[in-house]
Amino acid sequence: MLSTTVLAALVAAVAAAKDSRTFAVLRHYGRGPLTTCRADPIVSPGSASAHVHTIMGASNFGLNATGESLRQSSCTTAKVKGDLSAYWFPTLYFQDPETGLLEQVNMFYMNVYYFFDATNDDIKSFPTGLQIVSGNAQLRTAPSTSGDAQLDPSRGPIQPAQITCPRGNFNPPSWPEGSDGSIAGIGSNNDGAGIGFPFQDCDGYASPMRVDVHFPSCYNPQAGLTDYRNNMQFPSDAGAGKLDCPEGWIHVPHMFFETYWDTHALLPRFQSLLGKATPFVFSNGDTTGFSAHGDFIAGWDEEELQHIIDTCDAGHAGIHSCPGLKNGVNDDSDSCNIECPVDEVIDGKLEKLPGNNPLAGWGKGGGDVAAPQPNPAPVPSSSAAPSPAPSPSSTSTSSSFSAAEVPSSSSSVFLPPATTLIPVTSSSQAAATPDVSTSAQVSSSAVSTVVHDGKTTTIFETVTVWATKTVYEGDGGSPAPTDVAQDQSGQGAADIAGFQYVGCYKDSSSRALSGEVLPKLGDVSNTKCVEYCASKGFSMAGTEYGGECYCGDSLSPLEKIDESKCAMACKGDADQTCGGDWALTLYAKGGDLPGASAAGGYARRHVHAGHNHFRHHVRQPSRRFRR
Repeated sequence: MLSTTVLAALVAAVAAAKDSRTFAVLRHYGRGPLTTCRADPIVSPGSASAHVHTIMGASNFGLNATGESLRQSSCTTAKVKGDLSAYWFPTLYFQDPETGLLEQVNMFYMNVYYFFDATNDDIKSFPTGLQIVSGNAQLRTAPSTSGDAQLDPSRGPIQPAQITCPRGNFNPPSWPEGSDGSIAGIGSNNDGAGIGFPFQDCDGYASPMRVDVHFPSCYNPQAGLTDYRNNMQFPSDAGAGKLDCPEGWIHVPHMFFETYWDTHALLPRFQSLLGKATPFVFSNGDTTGFSAHGDFIAGWDEEELQHIIDTCDAGHAGIHSCPGLKNGVNDDSDSCNIECPVDEVIDGKLEKLPGNNPLAGWGKGGGDVAAPQPNPAPVPSSSAAPSPAPSPSSTSTSSSFSAAEVPSSSSSVFLPPATTLIPVTSSSQAAATPDVSTSAQVSSSAVSTVVHDGKTTTIFETVTVWATKTVYEGDGGSPAPTDVAQDQSGQGAADIAGFQYVGCYKDSSSRALSGEVLPKLGDVSNTKCVEYCASKGFSMAGTEYGGECYCGDSLSPLEKIDESKCAMACKGDADQTCGGDWALTLYAKGGDLPGASAAGGYARRHVHAGHNHFRHHVRQPSRRFRR
């Protein structure tokens, strides 16, 4: 702990430098994002959002997350433990030029820059629960004729988003010269940045394509914490290099989302498009990249963030290196991940985007799209994990919607000009308090009628909200499960169709098992995956991320990893575990794995010792195959 004298000196040093910007980067740790999910508690509270988001931050994120519920989280992806905020942004998809099928692009990593701009104002911590949205998810046409960001409201429309494309050589340019945005993106004064997806491969070392979004830093308390359409704006130039907020507004930190997507790994599959088109599309259906945006709910320890604002100029060393952090820093060897509360297929090779978002933009027809209302959540299967509860002390959560709160499907459907929408009465159905020892659902329905060319169609929608008990670390309400260590003879692992379990192995974006990738098997289990691969003549089968199946005859890379990496319950059988994040639960015909040593290089052990599933409060762990 720093002495009062040292802290006073730090405050004085920063105060003396208020004429210049200071900053520190919030870095994240662990294996992948917190979750990837069609959820957005700001724009679509209580129901599935219109498109898939990649989410970082605190573990109590869910369909109804608030600042207060986030503050009760058991873990966060942020390196700094005092930050229990939520950060999310549209997921990037790749459309295969050969097949037209869509699949997720691997998110490389994310940084959040916290800028403390030069200003005549006092910069204050985010109030808990502040909701901020930046960027326009509806854009499919160029927001300006310039590829540069524009953040000063006194100089015209705000353009907060760019795409950065690091490259070893900018000849040819990443964005076609002279583009006006109608058929391609627009380059900026910086060769490596512009608006819209680039038409070249971003091959910079450890820096593939990056989506950048600036967030406004002036909060209007009269609008309130949750009026995200009106509660924030960017500060204006006050002269002398300073940026000030309107009188009566609160100046908060200026955030900058920096999200890297591993597009370069896909180059062999889109090489033919270079200079002519882009294979990338945001999860909202945007094929241009103009709609880059981000969302944020503040869940900081306000005192700690104020200390950082007042004393820290750590820069790229990161907020976690700031002196005097009372909550400490997360261990890089750990990870914070949850299951999505919306149970649907969002990865693999998809014929359409989750939420049925049509592709729009260059070569797809159409201009900017109307703001879609969230689609109802699919009814979860019996294996779906419920949404986290708002606090450890809660035993259940239940929700019902009034007619006004239930989204109408008509606003997410593109209607021809002759179509009119006639709203009809909606109803909300109350439900008794569910039995929280398992889980229960509360449904509410909405009805609307579409009239087109004299034909009337009635649309029924149902929003399902899950009520459940969440088990937290140290809850004491549920005993920790006992893990069984299997011996190296493999007696604890059941054979499936003549295949034996051979270990937990690393996967990669190029796929370690590539004979057949993600066959359509429904809810995957080890049994279903192995039997399918065996029927196709493959000698190896692997499951990953709780619900993905892969077949093949060789494994590359051949890299065995710790058993704790393969601990996600199978969606098709909760009594089996199906790999993890970039980790394959691997079976081989007869137990023979090419390249494994005869001395037991793939010894079949299943040891979970020391792996604490409760910290992620999703579901209790289950064995790979329980007899």
